Amino acid sequence: MADTPITIALDAMGGDHGVSVAMRGAARLSCEESDVRTLCVGDVEAMQAVLDEVPHDPSRLVLAPARGAVPMDAKPSAALGQLPDCSILTACRLVSDGAADAVVSAGHTGATVLAAARHFSRLPGIRRAALASVYPTAGARGPHDDPFALMLDVGATLDASAEDLVGFAVMGSAYSSVISEVARPRVALLSNGTEANKGTPEIVAAHRLLSAGGLEFVGNVEGLDIPKGTVDVVVCGGFLGNVVLKMLEGMGDVLRTLTEEASSRSLQWRLALSMLEGGLSEIDRLTDWEAYGGAPLLGLDHPVIKAHGRSQARAIRNACKVAAKTVRGDLVGRIRQGVEAMPALTGDAA
Repeated sequence: MADTPITIALDAMGGDHGVSVAMRGAARLSCEESDVRTLCVGDVEAMQAVLDEVPHDPSRLVLAPARGAVPMDAKPSAALGQLPDCSILTACRLVSDGAADAVVSAGHTGATVLAAARHFSRLPGIRRAALASVYPTAGARGPHDDPFALMLDVGATLDASAEDLVGFAVMGSAYSSVISEVARPRVALLSNGTEANKGTPEIVAAHRLLSAGGLEFVGNVEGLDIPKGTVDVVVCGGFLGNVVLKMLEGMGDVLRTLTEEASSRSLQWRLALSMLEGGLSEIDRLTDWEAYGGAPLLGLDHPVIKAHGRSQARAIRNACKVAAKTVRGDLVGRIRQGVEAMPALTGDAA
């Protein structure tokens, strides 16, 4: 079992940059991780052409044929219907059939979620899957000083019930414990106040259910707490989570633009920036989402990691590393255990 390699099914055709970037990421990974094999799914000739140009370990790369990829601007359901053998559907099918352990894709988010839902099953007690996302914070967590915290849901479930929010909390806690290696992840609900009675009826009810025990639940947090890193897992409905996530991404882009504009101005500006170089480098490190690689789709019986559409080779490699870590850490099993320990999800709540 320990000698059995972990196999990651990589949608090599998805993302803004397509097969060239995906295969370069897989090639890098093949030279680094001795216990990980990548099953690259896509146009075999195109994938092989990239591999012919870069160093790689052929014993850790397998090419699997697929026909077509879902365009990034397509309507996912219609596109999957028109492309039954596309790369993301084929990748999920291979995992479902036992040829691989987890899926990684930088392709169309909606298509990735739908393809996974078609081929995988929801875990018992989980009513709805959740798309989670990491975000940079001022705090560090786990033995490796991980600067990223987790937020879920960020788009898979727009309207979440109290029970859905509890399920998200369980899944987020399990993911944080496996990936960031936090022994007891601090979990909070995102609301408009820290008091237990603040928020929508669903948030208030979820607060009551989570307070009954099972997780390291610390109550509600407000938006201003998110970048401070006061908790490890922030739980919210998909509509709110998506808005917050896009705002955080936009703030990072604005910060980089302001820095670039300042560096092109007067000598005084450049001197000031040089004095702040250490701090700016730390900001770059904190906001470097490519270092993390991807975000999980949680609640299904197989791991799914969604890499950013703009991912370059480094991000693809790191997304595959995260996927492998979810398999090593038995993320799915951890979520099952968390559900069993949560009365609100097992029907044992008063």
